[in-house]
Amino acid sequence: MDLNHLHLHVKNLEKTRKFYEDHFKFREHIWHGDILFLRNEFDFDLALMPDINDWIFPKWFHFGFRLDSANEVKKLFDEIKSSGEKIDTKLEEYDDFVFFRCLDPEGNKIEVYWE
Repeated sequence: MDLNHLHLHVKNLEKTRKFYEDHFKFREHIWHGDILFLRNEFDFDLALMPDINDWIFPKWFHFGFRLDSANEVKKLFDEIKSSGEKIDTKLEEYDDFVFFRCLDPEGNKIEVYWE
């Protein structure tokens, strides 16, 4: 059994959509009412629901994307940094683990890693 979707409430649907399409290879899959479902190449769905309310997760909360190599993590770090998106944790490299954390336009913390 695999985890297959994440549902986020967002204030700016178009800006958040573009972030996940540009950096994480999600594409529009389907709309259910006003909820946009994006899907990636692994059939993982990211549901974006417009919402004007502030939803605050605990400071430790994050979700992550595991990439296939340390070089892919470094490349995405450079891409996100050069695009002006917010970096939350700088790139850290160890023999068996490479990671960084960034923020999406809504402030959700994302960890990108290889191990």
